[in-house]
Amino acid sequence: MIRVCFVCLGNICRSPTAEGVMQHLVSQQHLEDQITAESAGTAAYHVGELSDVRSREEALRRGVRLESRARQFQAADFGRFDYVLAMDAANFSDLARLTADPEERAKLSLLRSHSPGNSDSLDVPDPYYGDDNGFARVYDICEDACRELLRQIAEKHGLG
Repeated sequence: MIRVCFVCLGNICRSPTAEGVMQHLVSQQHLEDQITAESAGTAAYHVGELSDVRSREEALRRGVRLESRARQFQAADFGRFDYVLAMDAANFSDLARLTADPEERAKLSLLRSHSPGNSDSLDVPDPYYGDDNGFARVYDICEDACRELLRQIAEKHGLG
């Protein structure tokens, strides 16, 4: 089983969106028995909470349910996951500080580094304090990057 974890700050907007999108794409490819996706936050602000209602509503508009509850990423999680995808540079740095192990650090990347033709910032913008359009944009970014990430994982591991 290949395990993927998406990580943002509070684990209520960006990372659960990416988790839900990835699970949806994995299901469409019939790879549920080979790839699993989770999400976490670098901070413990919202532990136990569902994702932001605006994230859930945007995902539902697109046929995806966000059902996970927020949790904080722990250093031991590097041992549980094959891929750890940070939503932005600040969270990437926070995650990198959790381990000095080169093998664990090799699992870490920015989600948008997997976006084909991305000429924008590598950060997934945090929509929390913005309007609903920000949640639609985050969904689009996550869908684009997760589609390519899934393609890369399938190719690397000979799946599908």
